[in-house]
Amino acid sequence: MNPANLLTAPVFSLWNQPVSGLELLAFVTGLSAVWLTYRIHIANWPLGMISVAAYAWLFLQARLYADALLQIAFLILCAYGWHAWAKGKRGAQAHIPVTRTPAREAAVLAALTCAAIAIIAVVLILYTDSPAPFLDAAIFSLSLAATYAQARARVESWWLWIAVDIISIPLYWSRGLPLTAILYVLFLLICLRGLTAWRAQLGGAPA
Repeated sequence: MNPANLLTAPVFSLWNQPVSGLELLAFVTGLSAVWLTYRIHIANWPLGMISVAAYAWLFLQARLYADALLQIAFLILCAYGWHAWAKGKRGAQAHIPVTRTPAREAAVLAALTCAAIAIIAVVLILYTDSPAPFLDAAIFSLSLAATYAQARARVESWWLWIAVDIISIPLYWSRGLPLTAILYVLFLLICLRGLTAWRAQLGGAPA
């Protein structure tokens, strides 16, 4: 059997929706990466790269084109994050220090994210058969912003990931990716815990 067909063949079903080996791989590595991010462990980046490579193919099959393109951007940002965290450690410190997002950086990031959502949604509407252009565009744009903030160890990155999770859960379920929808439920729970943990790194001040 063709290796690609072997990966995409169903291995079990969830509520009458098939789950492929590729989706299972993406699930396990993605969940591990987010858990390690909560633990502020640098290994989250290489595991994240494996997960996003698997999801690039899955989202293309589901006609979620912006999400598929997002995974390519994730690969680049994961490499950046891996480098930034390795470089950001201070002496014998176990992990990069958590910080707040400066007001100017937050304003620029918010403006770029809103503009990206609008532009990508229009492109998807005009040039693709995307079934959910605005949601697809929002996931793409918010995820890039969140990954950038995560790479810089900004505590606000968790709020962005929470927004991504809330949008993603019903969308992925509706596109026949049940395990991925469940993954994002778990992501949401980890994000809430991660927000608390990273806030504690700031001395317990409200984020």
